[in-house]
Amino acid sequence: MKTQILSQFQHPGELEKLYRSNKAEFKHAFLSVYAEIEGKEVAEFWYERLKDEPDGISWGSKKEHIWVILGIIIAGILAKIPEIFSVDEEFFYPRNISFIILPLITAFFAWKNQLSLNNKAILAGITGLLLVYINSLPNKETDTLILACIHLPLILWGLLGTSYSGPDLLNWKKRLSFLRFNGEAAVMSVLLGIAGVLMTGITIGLFDLIGIKIEEFYFNYVVAFGLPAVAIFGTYLTHTNPQLVNKVSPVIAKIFSPLVLLMLVIYLVAIAITGKDPYNDREFLLLFNLLLVGVMALIFFSVAESSAKEANSSGVWILLLLSIVTVVVNVIALSAITFRISEWGITPNRLAVLVSNVLILAHLLMVIGKLYKTVTKKSPLSEVGRSIVMYFPVYFIWAVLVVFIFPLVFGFK
Repeated sequence: MKTQILSQFQHPGELEKLYRSNKAEFKHAFLSVYAEIEGKEVAEFWYERLKDEPDGISWGSKKEHIWVILGIIIAGILAKIPEIFSVDEEFFYPRNISFIILPLITAFFAWKNQLSLNNKAILAGITGLLLVYINSLPNKETDTLILACIHLPLILWGLLGTSYSGPDLLNWKKRLSFLRFNGEAAVMSVLLGIAGVLMTGITIGLFDLIGIKIEEFYFNYVVAFGLPAVAIFGTYLTHTNPQLVNKVSPVIAKIFSPLVLLMLVIYLVAIAITGKDPYNDREFLLLFNLLLVGVMALIFFSVAESSAKEANSSGVWILLLLSIVTVVVNVIALSAITFRISEWGITPNRLAVLVSNVLILAHLLMVIGKLYKTVTKKSPLSEVGRSIVMYFPVYFIWAVLVVFIFPLVFGFK
């Protein structure tokens, strides 16, 4: 941070971005280099601005509080729609669960980033179109409906990224910041969720001691509003206080990357020993692909966290080896789905898995190439992050095709 402050000293806009990215770290770094720049107009301005600023947690403004409270209330009401309006839960939740939280967070960042009215209207229009479309699909459980419901959150997540990036949508660094923010918000939400579980257990236990059974009421109303609150409030806290978890997230990535690498190697060896394979076992192939997606997410999160501070060479080597092993997993899954298509023909699920694996394989190979250049000192780690986020539109387009085109091509089957 010190180096960044000094290098951007003549660019007030960049200094402001650094400050907003991590207020506590910026203040500490600025005050430590103040002696070198004392007397300059910009330095005096920032010194007066920061010297009396508290180091505690920032709870944001009253307007932000209103946004958060309204968001939690709206999300809770949306979650209770099946009960309020006697809507079939099996119809409502698979189609609409992603609309309970993601559009509200998208609206928050659209407001915070002061997007133009046209951009806000476009985001709202696309969200509305998706809502109407997914609820207009035939009311029967088909492969194309399930695939549409699975891929729909990816489109809404892309809209959230657009809102988060604001005017800097085409800036790959902003996209990488969004990826990092997602990881940190997830960590914060998990911590809040654990606290919520503990509170739930204590509350129910205490009332049970005095003979009052509150389980039904508690789960029907408190938990219904509490679950969306965890995600919304966790996101808000991460936005206003990035310093709360930006030290924890790199540690998590650093610890779990080598552990997952070791687990994958042992797992592949175990598959060979036991003779278990995804070629004839559909459920095993599904779990295999879920494993692939999970490891991909860990790699991307680790790169996003490491890119901010340029990880050491051992960390980059681990990411490279993990990516290579993940390619092996991907190739096995790809060969398995190809075998199943050749034996039993094309279905929506098989085609979706096939194309998804091809896209992931291409992305992984691109990341491996960049990681190799990093370990051989031919390019910085930031280029790996760039290669990750610049590929995201491919996933977005693929999700759009699955949601809108697959049902038509396969006759809504």
